[in-house]
Amino acid sequence: MPGTERNDIRSGLRVKIVQKQHQRTGELTEGVVKDLLTKSASHPHGIKVRLEDGIVGRVKEIG
Repeated sequence: MPGTERNDIRSGLRVKIVQKQHQRTGELTEGVVKDLLTKSASHPHGIKVRLEDGIVGRVKEIG
């Protein structure tokens, strides 16, 4: 499931994100959502989140 809708993402959910510096390569980082940083209901490139370990990126996959 893509992570473009804010309603699909909540704290405690396991996701795969792409960090800003890895956008060109598409390298994904897996972790658990701590905070949602995107305020709008959706975003075409993925909802921006902060993981429990402090890494920030846009959600590409849920689960």
